[in-house]
Amino acid sequence: MSQPSQLDELLEILVCPKSKAELELVPLPEALRASLRDKYREHFQDEEPVVEQGLLCKESALLYPIVSEIPIMLIDEALPASTLGSSQ
Repeated sequence: MSQPSQLDELLEILVCPKSKAELELVPLPEALRASLRDKYREHFQDEEPVVEQGLLCKESALLYPIVSEIPIMLIDEALPASTLGSSQ
């Protein structure tokens, strides 16, 4: 059995700041990844932000991006779940 990652451990304790519901780790479409990299690039010096996944709250229909392994858990920074398209 493999060791749980830090993200796995975080998922056990993190909840949606708006609804307090559970979060689900989801992959992000490439177009959304690129958009988020552009948005957060200014916060990183000499480093390209890595954006591949997000945390989805189905109850509040919000998506919290994970940028360079840091979940952005601010309601004002959350995206509508509809940005994932119809795959979720």
